[in-house]
Amino acid sequence: MANVKLFDQTSQEIGTVDLAPEVFEVEVQPELLHLVVRAQLAAKRAGTHSVKTRAYVSGGGKKPWRQKGTGRARAGSTRSPLWRGGAVVHGPEPRDYTFKVNRKVRQLALRMALSAKLGDASLLVVDALSVPEIKTKHMAKVTSDFGLKKALIVLPASDNNLELSARNLPGIKVVREDMLNVYDVLRHDHLVMVKDAALKVQERLGHGVR
Repeated sequence: MANVKLFDQTSQEIGTVDLAPEVFEVEVQPELLHLVVRAQLAAKRAGTHSVKTRAYVSGGGKKPWRQKGTGRARAGSTRSPLWRGGAVVHGPEPRDYTFKVNRKVRQLALRMALSAKLGDASLLVVDALSVPEIKTKHMAKVTSDFGLKKALIVLPASDNNLELSARNLPGIKVVREDMLNVYDVLRHDHLVMVKDAALKVQERLGHGVR
């Protein structure tokens, strides 16, 4: 078992919590993390880029000049790609960039990302997190107590006060445990997990792991 320090909201150590090694102490494979992150970023791409081929550029119905006898190169349309205002050749077309990564691979990558954070001492487990009202200063005090600049905070369930209090803090992102993903874990310097959220993630990712 991985024995991790447990803190209260004011960054005071109040005990320890045991985390399953099959979730938080997995051998990290960078190529697998790269694959899953690439899939996440690809899924975010809109893929709406488009240009007009000569089939879609209006005009150009009339032949500019006769085929022979003018001394100029033959031309069939003013909407040729060679002309100003003409079509574009081999330009981008709308497409879907997503590609499939199997669920077990995604789960393994998330276990690796969590293990990486634990391995470099960037994982903090907090007994509970709450703020009395929606005020940025309340959340700013919490992050200041822990010395957090760029951190992902994981909650066991939605907390409107806390989520709205954190949204104006640069570098701080708050998510529910079921929204936890590899990209968010890796792109933040610290991972702060409420104890109940850590246990839920552990149960979900550890199920069926040998």
